[in-house]
Amino acid sequence: MRVFHFESTNKSDGKTIMLDSFLTKNVLVVGSGGREHAIVDALSRSRRVGKIFCAPGNAGIAAQAECVPLKETQIPELVDFAKEHGVDLTVVGPEVPLSAGIADAFEKAGLRIFGPSAAAARIESSKDFAKRLMEKYDIPTAAFKTFDNYDDAIEYVSRHTFPIVLKYDGLAAGKGVVIPETFSDAKVALKDMLLDDKFGKGKVVVEEYLTGPEFSFMCFVNGKEVFPLAIAQDHKRAFEGDKGPNTGGMGAYSPVPVITAEDEEYALENIMKKTAAAMVAEGCSFKGLLYGGLMKTPSGIKVIEFNCRFGDPETEVVLPRLESDIYDIFSAIADGGMSVNAPEGTDSVEGARLSSAELMPEIKWSSEQTLGFVMASKGYPGSYEKGFAISGLDEALADPSVRIYQMGTREVTDPESGAKSLVTSGGRVLMVVASGETLRQARDKALAAVRKIHCDNLFYRSDIGHLVL
Repeated sequence: MRVFHFESTNKSDGKTIMLDSFLTKNVLVVGSGGREHAIVDALSRSRRVGKIFCAPGNAGIAAQAECVPLKETQIPELVDFAKEHGVDLTVVGPEVPLSAGIADAFEKAGLRIFGPSAAAARIESSKDFAKRLMEKYDIPTAAFKTFDNYDDAIEYVSRHTFPIVLKYDGLAAGKGVVIPETFSDAKVALKDMLLDDKFGKGKVVVEEYLTGPEFSFMCFVNGKEVFPLAIAQDHKRAFEGDKGPNTGGMGAYSPVPVITAEDEEYALENIMKKTAAAMVAEGCSFKGLLYGGLMKTPSGIKVIEFNCRFGDPETEVVLPRLESDIYDIFSAIADGGMSVNAPEGTDSVEGARLSSAELMPEIKWSSEQTLGFVMASKGYPGSYEKGFAISGLDEALADPSVRIYQMGTREVTDPESGAKSLVTSGGRVLMVVASGETLRQARDKALAAVRKIHCDNLFYRSDIGHLVL
């Protein structure tokens, strides 16, 4: 591979630093959903990326990357694959491998990776850890109490007004939050979590119920260095009118008109930066993508939850708006604080340690607005059937402003004819995203595309964006 030089300008003092790099890089994306499809799509637009691998990937991702038959939890095998295939950088999508220590394993092997350590990933993998961190460092959030005993939790909840929020302490694929309207509902949910171990053995965090518009604030983070992304809002409930059980997300849009520039600045300074600094102080410095699920309440902006990775479905509406090269952004976070070798023939300092801010390109966003609908298997987020044929994607993609990110699909081959077809293989199956000059225009384009897609077992919410449209 050829070597070339590129410049990185420090925005604080205007100095230009010369760095060396290969013309093209091999990148591995870990995961198999719509979020990973959006990351692969963004990487495919990079001038610096030559080959993209995705483990395990899906049928849609296969059009832009080489899918690798390794599960996201096969960490030793993923390390070996990265070594054997000259992978320059690995980007991790899901929370499960991050919580299992994939970043630790890659760094121990001397491999570059974008994602937090297992210790830092606790900000998502343990709701109790996150709440105690916020309490200790005065980061605004709902009042809470944690229980591992059913009777104690019942006694506490019986003394509170409803609705109330119950959160399983560990990972639950976005389905571990219940908002009971009555004491009877709360007893059922607490039994599920503490007696029946619906999501596994663990604790339950009981929170006060907050009101106000929610928004997702994702930031690239390296230690105390925090770089915000465009904000988004997702719709967590399964059915129209924000009814039904919580899901991983049924749609999203970006930007969020009800959130002002002042709101964003407050959230950046008083929540995201304070949280990053708190993690450093606790000895578990965060490196990767920190997601703040925030709410604009009558008493100010407060934290609903933190995630240790890109949001899904928010990533699918945010990354299409990114105009900067995402590989350079990932590299700036992965390399911040590391020694950077100066290329021959330049005056750069050999082995200089550069901050992420010194390495970070200017992060630019399109003025176009995006909105997307998730098409999910009937029955989701409960039990559902798989293997239903999907058609009409080419017709839906006839509009160049439309993108379709595949979330739960696989390609099957007819044993007799050899013909290939796309079928459902997950709860959330597709996310149809469109861009436009306004959210309404984006909504109308995306909805028109959704209606061109045919499958006997999919449903979607047609009211995505109803809070602002």
